[in-house]
This record gives sequence, C-alpha cells and structure tokens, in this order.
Amino acid sequence: MDIIPVTTSYLPTIAYSLLAVFITALIALYYYVESSRVVCLAKRLPNPSSLPIIGHALMTMGLSPETVLVVGLQLHKRYGSVLSVYFGTRVIIALTDPKDIEIILSSSVHLDKSVEYRLFQPWLGDGLLITTGDKWRRHRKAIAPTFHMSILKTFVPLFYENSIDLVRRLRDEVGKEFDCHDYLSAVTVDILTETAMGVKREKRQQTGYDYAMAVMKSLRTLMEEQKNDQKKKPMENEIKNNENDKNIAYTKLHYVRDDLDDIDENDIGEKRRLAFLEMMIDLKKNGEKMTDKEIWEEVNTIMFEGHDTTAAGSSFTLCALGNHQDIQARVHEELDTIFGDSDRQCTFQDTLEMKYLERVILESLRLFPPVPLIARKLNEDVQIITGDYILPKDATIVIPQFIVHRAEKYYPNPTVFNPDNFLPEKMQQRHYYAFIPFSAGPRSCVGRKYAMLKLKVLLSTILRNYRVISNVADDNFVLQADIILKRHDGFKIKLEPRKPVSRT
Repeated sequence: MDIIPVTTSYLPTIAYSLLAVFITALIALYYYVESSRVVCLAKRLPNPSSLPIIGHALMTMGLSPETVLVVGLQLHKRYGSVLSVYFGTRVIIALTDPKDIEIILSSSVHLDKSVEYRLFQPWLGDGLLITTGDKWRRHRKAIAPTFHMSILKTFVPLFYENSIDLVRRLRDEVGKEFDCHDYLSAVTVDILTETAMGVKREKRQQTGYDYAMAVMKSLRTLMEEQKNDQKKKPMENEIKNNENDKNIAYTKLHYVRDDLDDIDENDIGEKRRLAFLEMMIDLKKNGEKMTDKEIWEEVNTIMFEGHDTTAAGSSFTLCALGNHQDIQARVHEELDTIFGDSDRQCTFQDTLEMKYLERVILESLRLFPPVPLIARKLNEDVQIITGDYILPKDATIVIPQFIVHRAEKYYPNPTVFNPDNFLPEKMQQRHYYAFIPFSAGPRSCVGRKYAMLKLKVLLSTILRNYRVISNVADDNFVLQADIILKRHDGFKIKLEPRKPVSRT
C-alpha cells in the first residue's frame, strides 16, 4: 500500500492566532472603556441605551444640521434636564436647568472651552474664544475697556450710516420676496471693518476690507469642513487656499497698522473711532505683552464673533416681525414717537428710548439664539443641584441655549413669539441663567453691549423705512444648527415702503 504524505497548512493556525489577539484586545478595550472613571460616573446619570465600547455612537448616525435640534428636544423631553452620552471614553453631558448651568458658567475653575473649539484655531489662533489660563485673563482684561459704553456711544453714527446705506440698497427689493440674510451679512461686515478695525468707508475696497473678507471666507470653509467630513479631498485643497488667504490677511493687517501709525495723536475723534484695533496696538506700545500675532488673533476673533451672529440675529428678528404684524405695528409706533416724520440720524439717546424694540430683539434671541449651544470642559468633579448628580472631571458639558430658552417653567407658551417675556418685572422673577444668548459668567461675550446697540440701530433704521412681510410662520422655520443657527429654507421676506428715504 502506498503511503501518501500529509502536509499541514499553517494558515489556519495563523488565522486563529490573529483572531485570539483581536478578541483579547477587544476584551481589554472593553474593560478599559467600561471601567474608566469618567464613563462609570456618566452611567449614573440619565442616559439612553448604549453599546459596549462605542457607547452612543450609533445615535449620531443620520444626524444633520437640520435634524440635530429636533432630536435634542426629543431627548430633553424624554430624559429631562440632565443627559449623558459617551463615545469610547469621551463623555458629553447636556444640562438645561438654569440652576445647574449657573454652577458651571459662573465657576472660575471651568473656564476651558471644549476641544471642539479647536476647529477654529487654524484661523483664530488663541484669541478670546479659544485661549485659556493666564493668557485669557490678560487679554480679557485688556479688551474689555474697548467695549465700554463711553466708546460704544461714538459708534452710533457709524452704525447709522451703514444702516441707511442698506436701506437704500433694499429699494431694489421692494415688493419682491428675497433672502434678507445676504444683505444683513454684508452690512455687518461693513460695520465691523469700520468699528473694530477702523477702516474708513472710502477705503473699504483696500486693505482692511480685503482682510475682513479673507477672514470670513476661510471661516466659512472651516464650517463647511465640519459639515462635510466625507468631502475630504476637495476640502484639503480649499484649506490650502485658505492658508494662502490667511497669509494675505496677516500681511494686510500690517498695512492697517501702518495706517493707524499715521494718525495724528491729537485727533481724538478718529482715535476713539478706532477703539478695538488701536487699543491692542497701544497696549503693545505701552509695554503690554501682546505680540503682533496676538493682535491678529484677537482681531480675527472679533470679526468672526461679530459677523454671522449679528447677521443671523437681525435676520431672525425681521422674519419674526414679518409674521407678527401686531408686534411690528407697536415697533413702528414706538419709532414714530421717537423720530416723528423726521429722517434725522439715530442717536445714542434714541436707542435708550427703544424699549419695545429691545424686547423684540431679546425675544428673537430667546427663540433663535445665533449660537445654539456652548460647551465647556470640566477641570474637576462637580456636584449639581438636579439629582445631586456628580459630573466627572474631563467630561464635556454642553449647554444648549436653544432648549434652555424654551423651558415652560420660565416662559409660558415657550414657542410663541412674545416680547412681553422681557418686561422688567418678568425678567426679575426669572432665573438669570434662563436666558443666555451671550453666555454668562466670567467667559460671557465681551461684546454683548456692542451687539445689542448695533442691532437696535440697524433694525430701527430698516423699520423706520419699511414694513416687513413674511409668509412662513415661526414654527415652520426649517432651522439649521451649524456653528451659527440659521434657516435652511432661507430668510425670505418682502418689504413695503413706509416713507421715502430722502437722506443722501
């Protein structure tokens, strides 16, 4: 009988070995994630069902800027004012109770923004929005005086001149349906280049305006990158172009600085007009440890924070007024009382008399906060009031103003546009942290007074000249929660003239 030799393949042995290594690694990873302190503490909080290791990652599948707010409201309704989710060892906790929010935002310990804010670092650098520690404290202290009301008063004529320019441009749209955001975005850039950077109106097509537009273009690209991770290759090319834009912008900032150096030291009016950028340069001249790069970072931050937020806030306000003709009529009545039939400029004193318009703006910021959420990193364990829960160190705390502002406990009929929510007596009865469109606490928006004054002048100038009509009800807005809250369906309105714009 012939003997047939038998050969043994090593492939099954190798495969089994690799499988054993993989399973062992998976088990080790499971125990590492599930036994980590931050995840263990997070699991004690209200949270949806999760999977081993990946946690709640599947919940994010299918989410888009158009659906995230709807899902957030549903989760809030189901789980209440505290919600915890985790992805591996990354823990995110959402808080919506003002008492708990106050503990976080009022703290001098939890000042660090979450890691997501680093998305902006390629363009904004370590400006006030991102930086932490001693640098943040030093820059905040240096920048705050540039937003003092004594400085802001001098900006009112500039706010008005840019606003009346917009009123004239809007003549071409009378009787048509159009997207007002495009116009409001453009006028906001005009205002910022003049008030934040000191670029005169007649020089807008020169260095300062180019610089501002380079900032805006690149930041929009960063937003698109966040939304479209699947478009990696096109985005890589776009970001390379942005790096060129950044270098161009940095060079243009030096030209703006040269313009400032040429200003007569005795020209007080001009110098006060250049408050923000000039203050930064003066600080450096007077010995403050602020480099050209740091000045550039802070100017970028002001341009970013002051642009889309104002454009979105004013757009939402006009759309809401277009839906509520009775409220708009009260605004018109107030403006007619202040200005009569005159086409004179708006003054700072006039803005103090715009009590009802101010309530309208605040109500718009309540329902449609331009920044729909903020996030902080916990630097130590925190015990909150709700449930006496312990929030673990290193967790990310998300505070969704969009949801906070719609709490029925503080706002009866919370989805109804009602400016009387901001009557003085109602504001006094309400928890301070139930309304935080500009955040709150030590890291609140340093430019909130600037923003409100600008919105008052801009909107009052438009409404002195036009009646606004909208055909989409507030609760039918298709909201889009990118970095800035916007309408996916666009800010469509119609205008009817109230009186001719005679001022030239």
